[in-house]
Amino acid sequence: MTDAEAELPVRMQLDAYNAKDIEAFMRWWADDCEYYAFPDTLLARGAAEVRRRHVARFEEPHLFGELLARFSVGNLVVDRERVTRSFPDGPGEVEVIAIYQVEGGRILKAWFKSGPRLT
Repeated sequence: MTDAEAELPVRMQLDAYNAKDIEAFMRWWADDCEYYAFPDTLLARGAAEVRRRHVARFEEPHLFGELLARFSVGNLVVDRERVTRSFPDGPGEVEVIAIYQVEGGRILKAWFKSGPRLT
């Protein structure tokens, strides 16, 4: 797998995330995907659970993921992002490291590590 092949589904799902387009977002996740809080807390198993998580998240008015850096090795892609979320007291930013395992052109597993709120 080339870097471009591994990075394509990650890039496309981030674009769909920022557009809040759940159909386009889910197109890049495998049916049997797993979604973790780093290192091993399972948050969602299967595309239906990932969809449910993101339908709610996409309702946040300030939601946006700014890509700061991306690199890949084999089928693993790592993103560093600054994510704007809608918190109860207003919009705020957190830095996130996302690690994606890509198989067959779709995201099979993903791990997310969020830093403290920046703003």
